[in-house]
Formats: sequence, structure tokens, C-alpha cells
Amino acid sequence: MVYVAADNRYEHMQYRRSGHSGLKLPLISFGLWHNFGGVDARETGKEMIRKAFDLGITHFDLANNYGPPPGSAEEFFGEMLKTDLAPYRDELIISSKAGYKMWDGPYGDWGSKKYLVSSLDQSLKRMGLEYVDVFYHHRPDPDTPLEETMHALDLLVRQGKALYIGISSYDAKQTSEAVKILNDLGTPLFIHQPAYSMLNRWIEDGLQKVLEENGVGSIAFVPLAQGLLTSKYLNGIPTGSRATKGTSLSQEEITDATISKLNQLNELAKTRNQSLAQMSLAWVLREEKVTSALIGASKVEQIEENVKALDHLAFSKSELETIDRILAS
Repeated sequence: MVYVAADNRYEHMQYRRSGHSGLKLPLISFGLWHNFGGVDARETGKEMIRKAFDLGITHFDLANNYGPPPGSAEEFFGEMLKTDLAPYRDELIISSKAGYKMWDGPYGDWGSKKYLVSSLDQSLKRMGLEYVDVFYHHRPDPDTPLEETMHALDLLVRQGKALYIGISSYDAKQTSEAVKILNDLGTPLFIHQPAYSMLNRWIEDGLQKVLEENGVGSIAFVPLAQGLLTSKYLNGIPTGSRATKGTSLSQEEITDATISKLNQLNELAKTRNQSLAQMSLAWVLREEKVTSALIGASKVEQIEENVKALDHLAFSKSELETIDRILAS
């Protein structure tokens, strides 16, 4: 059966301009970090991508190393672009990143021009694209001069392989330096992708101010703290959850004190007629300081639930104070 996108896909989704650029992003973006690798169920992945686009999510976020195995998420998304999404390419914002190990030897990791140019070439081949809309450097490289990494990103834009460039996980000082280099080159920084959630507020300690002052957008990854800020962990660690797999979320993080705080936050969410996940996304998007919240999913219903967070983005002063008090206890 040929996929046809929903006619009403733009009726509910809200869009926000990324910094001083001319491009708007959906307030909810969709990431393929987990559940889209070569080991995952293809049909489930297809259903999630179709549903995301049907709900107005136009931004799909990838990286060279997403899988497993590394590269397989891009290959999967490339298959979707050839079939289901082929007629809609100009409605999509497709991003990828490089900065973690992809191949053996000294040129398959970090932030050299050699690595970044080669990596994007490989990503484009995997997805069957002539260009990505956004290309990020995935993490700072302590051994490569920042000028070289930024010159590589500028080069990729000038080559027509990326329309916009971003960085991820750079701190305030690194970001400020990157902004200056890129402005001098004439390819301004488009967006920063930091981890940000109610449980991880590091960007409020300087980075957010740098972004605002320089007109750079931001997209928060793990806004649900890898599932912690959902109903999944309210009664402890469930079998088969991400915390039991020993990958990006450890069981040691989920203490009795943490579970108590999650339940208190959940009670507050109920007073807002929201799930904990919906309130957590709304909190990240409050006050329009963050351009978009980047979600992942393992099933269609999670995407539908998360998008409904947009129905109630406003917080009272009392609600924000209650959240701070719960998390400080």
C-alpha cells in the first residue's frame, strides 16, 4: 500500500524559528537514535516515521553512528526516503551528525576536516541524498583546533552538502568561540543540540545566554531524560526498559529518592491534565527559549502522546516553583 501523508498534518503542529535564521522547526522533532537500527523491527519503525510526519513533525534527526550497527539508522531512513517520503522531500528537515567513532584508524572519529567531510559523504550515500538540511559536529574535540572543525563545517555548506550547520554538547565558552569563527567565515551557526530536561539543566549556566545573544537556535535532546520523565519508572525499573540494558541509562541513576520525585512531578502533571511526559516536554519548551524538543519513541502511541504536550505549554509561577522545590528536595 502506497503511503499518502495526512491532509491535516500541519493543522495542529506548532513551529518556531531557529534563532535568527529564516527556518522554522516543529516544536516536537523526531530522533532515530534508538529503535531504527539494523537489529530493530522495520515495520514498527516505518509506522512511527509515518505517524510523526502525519502529525506535522517535519524534522528527523540522525547521526552517522546511530544503529546498531553504526550507520544502519541512516540506511533505514534512506529506504523511507525512496518509498514513503519521496514526494515530500522539500517538506522535510533532515539532520545528521559526526563526532563519534565510525571506522578504524586515526581518521574515523572526533573533529578533523578529514573525518567530517568523509563522514558526511558516507551519510549522504546511506540516505541517498544530495544534501542534508542540517549537519552537526556531534561533540567537541579536545585535540583538533576549533578553527579546523568550524572550517570543515563551512566547507560542507559551500560544497552544497548541508544547508545549515550545528554543534552539539559544546559548553558556553566553546560555543561562543565557534560562533565567532563561523560568523567570520560567513556561515553562521544555525543551532545547538544540548541535553536538556527538568533533571539536567546545565545549559542554564551560561550556554542558553550565549545562544540568545548570538541568535542561535537550540534543540533539546533527551528532554524526557531517556524515559525517566515518563510513567515508565514511577513504580521502579521495569523489565526490558532502557535502564536494564546497561547502555545510555544506568540503574544506579534510578534511586528511591529519584522515583519519589518522579511521582511528585506526576501528581503535578495530573493537575495540568497532562501525563508526566507531556508536562516535561512543555517545561523544556516554556518561554520559547528552546526551539524544539527532540523525542524518540519505540511505538506510535508515544509519539501521539508527546505531541499532545503542545496543547498546554504555559506554566504558572506556582507550578514552576513547585517543580523546582520537588527537584531540590
